[in-house]
Amino acid sequence: MQVVQQVGFNRIESSFRGWAKPGPVPPGASASTDVAEDETLDAISGHFRILQLRRGHRFSTDDVLTAWYGTTWVPSASTVLDLGSGIGSVGMIAAWRLPGARFVSIEAQSDSVALARRSAAYNGLTDRYDIRESDFRAAAALGEAERFDLVLGSPPYFPRGSGIEGDHPQKVAGRFELRGDIGDYARVAARHLAVGGVFACVFPEEQRARVEAAARRAGLVIVRRRPVVFREGEPPLVTLFAMTRGSDLPSELHDRTWVEPPLVIRTEAGAIHPEYAAVKLAVGFPP
Repeated sequence: MQVVQQVGFNRIESSFRGWAKPGPVPPGASASTDVAEDETLDAISGHFRILQLRRGHRFSTDDVLTAWYGTTWVPSASTVLDLGSGIGSVGMIAAWRLPGARFVSIEAQSDSVALARRSAAYNGLTDRYDIRESDFRAAAALGEAERFDLVLGSPPYFPRGSGIEGDHPQKVAGRFELRGDIGDYARVAARHLAVGGVFACVFPEEQRARVEAAARRAGLVIVRRRPVVFREGEPPLVTLFAMTRGSDLPSELHDRTWVEPPLVIRTEAGAIHPEYAAVKLAVGFPP
């Protein structure tokens, strides 16, 4: 049965196919929201929604997993930095899970920044969500003294020229290293982590050596990682990483990484895997 709430003049759907939507109803849900013909307003966590271009870069499973992994291992974060934040999917899922935290997100593409700001307003995040239009590698993007308990990143995976780039600027920047690579993400994260802070990111498993090299150069230690299998029986395509500064750890932990069992997204038969269904519930998605 579909359950609705009456808020102002709008009827708010409180359930979806038998799943009760958790979390607060944001202000945008009870107001008129302008959505252009080339845009969509899509559900993310609970009642939160996000604006996306129909033919541009759209949020992915990788974004959901990055937000889940980072907030799972730093549940007490009060300050969060989202690097190369795009349309804001990683940061806003994290903001839904960390209602007391303050966020800074940095994105260079003006179209993505504009969408993220409108989504933040819809979700009632404006007073604790600072969206900056900048290349995160630029010295002016962050104050020298700014520190964060959790840094999140879903970097582009491929060097420019290594594949077909796509037909939309958002897609190109989301997939190819136009403004920094995993080494830049790790370097900036390490510089702005608070004491004991964690940098969580996602990257292709076949390129894990690049992540490990980037962490070493930045003085970070990969404390744990979790491979992600998109179809049961197949090799992992991406891996989730949680790392912290080596200076915040005992020396005996500097060469030790806990490797978690693979997270499986779909069973061999194509159904959502039970554990991934539980992960989706944890970030306010229908299982």
